[in-house]
Amino acid sequence: MNPNTQSLIIEAIEVFVGGFCFTRSFTHPFVGERVGPLWVMRDAPRKRGDYRSEEWVAYKVAPEEIDQIVRAQAQGRFVICVICDIHEPQEPLSTDLKALGYRLGTTEPLMIHTLEQIPVFDSPAVIERVTTAEAADRLTKATRSRQILPEHFAPGALLRQYIAQIDGELVGWVRSIRVDKGTWYSNMYVRPDFRRRGIARAMLSRMLLDDRDAGAQRAVLLASHTGAKLYPAVGYQQIGTLLLFTPR
Repeated sequence: MNPNTQSLIIEAIEVFVGGFCFTRSFTHPFVGERVGPLWVMRDAPRKRGDYRSEEWVAYKVAPEEIDQIVRAQAQGRFVICVICDIHEPQEPLSTDLKALGYRLGTTEPLMIHTLEQIPVFDSPAVIERVTTAEAADRLTKATRSRQILPEHFAPGALLRQYIAQIDGELVGWVRSIRVDKGTWYSNMYVRPDFRRRGIARAMLSRMLLDDRDAGAQRAVLLASHTGAKLYPAVGYQQIGTLLLFTPR
C-alpha cells in the first residue's frame, strides 16, 4: 500500500465524517469523534426524542477489534462503515464480520477530486447558488426537507447549495460542505425526466470550481454505483470502497 494513498484515504474519511455530521445536524447536533482507531458519528446528548443510529467508520482495523470496540462503546443502534483500499480484496473482511454477527448491506465507491483540472460542460439548465429564502423554500418544497439554512446564504458559509432550473422550473440540486481543506458533496439529484442532458455534470463543475476558488484542496464523495459512472467524467477518481455492515 502506497503511504501517500493511505494518508489520502484517511484525509478523505475525515472529510466524510465532518460533512456527514454537518448535514445531519440541521435538527439536532450530530457529532463525529475518534474512539481509538475508529471514528464514530452520533447524536449529542438529547433531552427528548429517540437517538438516531450511530455510524462507526473503520480503516485498516482488524474485524475482531472493530467488533470489540463498537459493542463496548456504542450507546444504541449502530452500523459499521468499513473502508477498503481500491485494490484490497473485500471477501476476507466480509467473511470475518459475518462470522462475528454482521450482515453486509450496500457498498459505495469512495472518490476524490484534486481540483486541479475541472472541465466545464454545456447544459440546458441555469445553474445558480441558493442565496435567498425564496430559493431555499422552493428547494425545501421540492425535496420535502430543509437543505439549507439562512446562515448558509453568505459568501463564506460552510455550506453552498446549488440548483438547476429550466424556464424557471427546478430540475436538480447538489450541495458542498467545507471541512477543513476539503469539501464534502451531498444530495446530488436530477429529476428523471431531465436526465441525460448534462445537467448533473454542469452542476458538479460549477460546484467544484467554487470549491477551488474558496481554497479547498480536495473534494470527497461516496457514490452510488450508478453515480460512479458519472463522476470520472468530471475528474473524480476512486480511491477506496465503503462496505456497510449492520448487526443481525
